[in-house]
Amino acid sequence: MTNPLRAGYGRRANQFLATATLILLSAIPMAASITKSEFGKMPDGTPVDLYTLTNADGLVCKVITYGAAITELHVPDRTGKMGDVVLGFDNLGQYLTDSPCFGSVVGRFANRIAKGRFTVDGKTYTLAINNGPNTLHGGIVGFDKVVWQAEAVDGPNGPSVVFTHVSPDGNEGFPGTLTVRMTYTLTNGNEVRFDYEATTDKTTPVNLTNHSYFNLSGKGDVRDQVLQIKASRYTPGDEGLIPTGVLAEVAGGPLDFTQAKPIGRDLRRVPGNTNGYDHNYVIDGGGKNLVLAARVYDPATGRSLEVSTDQPGVQLYTANGLNGKIVGKNGWAYGAYAGFCLETQHYPDSVNQPSFPSTLLRPGERFKSTTIYRFAAK
Repeated sequence: MTNPLRAGYGRRANQFLATATLILLSAIPMAASITKSEFGKMPDGTPVDLYTLTNADGLVCKVITYGAAITELHVPDRTGKMGDVVLGFDNLGQYLTDSPCFGSVVGRFANRIAKGRFTVDGKTYTLAINNGPNTLHGGIVGFDKVVWQAEAVDGPNGPSVVFTHVSPDGNEGFPGTLTVRMTYTLTNGNEVRFDYEATTDKTTPVNLTNHSYFNLSGKGDVRDQVLQIKASRYTPGDEGLIPTGVLAEVAGGPLDFTQAKPIGRDLRRVPGNTNGYDHNYVIDGGGKNLVLAARVYDPATGRSLEVSTDQPGVQLYTANGLNGKIVGKNGWAYGAYAGFCLETQHYPDSVNQPSFPSTLLRPGERFKSTTIYRFAAK
């Protein structure tokens, strides 16, 4: 006859051993990996590849060769539960027709160029117009709308994808053949790292960034997520968001994020007709070496994001233009404030603003830039 006390003890011992095994297994780092699959095909039959990067802690970043776009980014919350924290689609068709630059690299020139014109060395260039009277994010067919060449690299810091693209002389009106190389790395320090390089055979403006829309909750909107931007000044603009050339103080106004506050606290006080934030901030101490530009914390999940960059500015955009008509992954209809963008870059219209840091790249020079998005939870 089985002794019930002994049987109960045995069950408890087995449960203890199972729990201890799970704890030990969770403490053992995973092997970082990278895989490649097909995401779809362009109308002309060109394949678009999907790379899935997994780091030693189990974070997952998925990127496609169309627009070098991040489609998914899975990071843990305070309980260890993984969640996708970027907006996007699960099919190529919507990226071709519906995407407002979800997760893409934008260029040659991120943000706006006034009236689609600039003058270099006495010659005036006319660009493609796609934002009222202005050029936005490189024009009608910017870097977010091309298929990049890509190569997987399994490096010591984590899995990477190296993207390359050659933009021909005259593309969208820009001078020079521009060769761009970008390395996306999902580090074992739970960072997404962007390393940009570019060379040209004619003097041309270059301003590159990634346009991911983040939502640290993975659902709802971002108005309760708490943001700090390390910037005491910004570049005020006209109705078309073209800077006036002034660097204005943010202190005490609705654009002031020098002290952390919920993104939505002052949304209704933001000046202009943007219906939210779409402003370039002048990073304190930015433009030379890597410095902290911004922090975001989500009280609901405990997830946090830190943004470091060597660029002089960061554009805060709160997805004001979304209205629920675009349906993304898992049937989520993206409305206003469904995500936030922190686009590290030079100031808008820098090529027409002599007082701003220069964006001109000349033959024989090499454009280099690094931005790091670091994730944690508490």
